[in-house]
Amino acid sequence: MSRQVPLVDGHPLLGSLNELRTDTLGAYLRAQRSYGDVVRFEAGPPGMRAEVYGIFSATGIQQVLGAQAANFRKENAVYTEIRESIGNGLLTSQDEEYIFQRRMVQPFFTRRRVNGYADTVRLEAEATAKDWEAAPGGLVDVSTEMAEFALRAVTRILFGSDIDTAIDVVRRNFPVLGDSVLRRGVTPLRIPRSWPTPANRRVGAAQRELYAVCDRIIAERTAAGATSEQDMVSLLIQARDEDGSALSAEAVRDQVLVFMLAGHETTATALAFALHLLATHPEAQRKVRDEVDAVLGGRAAGADDVESLPYINQVLKEAMRLYPSVAIMGRRTAAETEVDGFRIPEGADVYLSPWVTHRHPDYWADPEGFDPDHFTPEAEEARPRYAWFPFGGGPRACIGQHFSMLEAAIALAALFQRFEFTAVDHDIPLGLAMTLQANSSMRVRVAPREQAPKAAA
Repeated sequence: MSRQVPLVDGHPLLGSLNELRTDTLGAYLRAQRSYGDVVRFEAGPPGMRAEVYGIFSATGIQQVLGAQAANFRKENAVYTEIRESIGNGLLTSQDEEYIFQRRMVQPFFTRRRVNGYADTVRLEAEATAKDWEAAPGGLVDVSTEMAEFALRAVTRILFGSDIDTAIDVVRRNFPVLGDSVLRRGVTPLRIPRSWPTPANRRVGAAQRELYAVCDRIIAERTAAGATSEQDMVSLLIQARDEDGSALSAEAVRDQVLVFMLAGHETTATALAFALHLLATHPEAQRKVRDEVDAVLGGRAAGADDVESLPYINQVLKEAMRLYPSVAIMGRRTAAETEVDGFRIPEGADVYLSPWVTHRHPDYWADPEGFDPDHFTPEAEEARPRYAWFPFGGGPRACIGQHFSMLEAAIALAALFQRFEFTAVDHDIPLGLAMTLQANSSMRVRVAPREQAPKAAA
């Protein structure tokens, strides 16, 4: 017989509203520690109170993302806001539309195709390294720098020769939309987007500018027959299903914006925190440098080298464990169900949190500590599948997982061939938008390595 989900204690009038708004990750973590792996929050004043369920065990997450995935839909407030901000691409689409989109896009994310992006990633990493050689005092903010690197890499893959036209528009407008998604997604009462408030006008302007640059490039590629370029926009325009169906121009734009989000902010977060963690752990940093030197011997890393850099991959996975780019994932139940022995009603907003599960003491020794050996093959084999899920899982697992890991590994290899790192900023406050973010600088001091290869011009 299923059990009732325990209610997290909150304020008599507002429930857990303020805690969830001001310290979402802390609220979920404390709830798991105090109440267990399935919890219920109430948020908002009487008469307007919303219920939110948190599920934190690996078995519960497997049910939500895997075994019962059809019953946990992307229909909550956050996904509605994402859909209205950047369109209905792979991240937010559902049912037959999702299946069609996935089928159309999958060929561009095969291992062979993704490996073909390695040279673009390497060139952008080397350009970043070249800039760092001239950094005043050797100081670089890895949060800002990795965001710029990832943005340039994914924009070049998506838009090809139009990178300079698109990149400034993306750089300025994506944060505006991300802030709006978070603010509106967690607010019980949302002002209609059509109301001319200052916030709505700002979001509307950002969306229009972002859509306009994508639409212009798509229209130009379409008019040219999409054959003069082999960037992803051109490939998406040319894509055909078995029955000859193509993606509309709007659908191409929706996919481009999803890829921009997933291939930019998520990878940038992983890289920034990996660099910061290594800068504060000299022994792990030494192991990375030794591995890079032994495997590459001074040459640039390519796609075929990534699997030969196991310690770098362990470092990246551990950075994603401690600082998952998507720290909270939401769903809404289509029917009453049972998760981990607890009854979850129909229409319930359910949230999973990699931030919490990645710190679960049942799965991790020293959950708060940085230890890349959490990801040796033996350690991974001993853990439940969903103790670590930065890329989601089940039928909706992130299509770009291989690209993200390849991009991050090649970037780290290029940077550690050239520099040694020492942390300057240590306690980094965090915030949430569409992804986890550092709310302050993450400065490190870079020093050229002896006999390090020079960055390419």
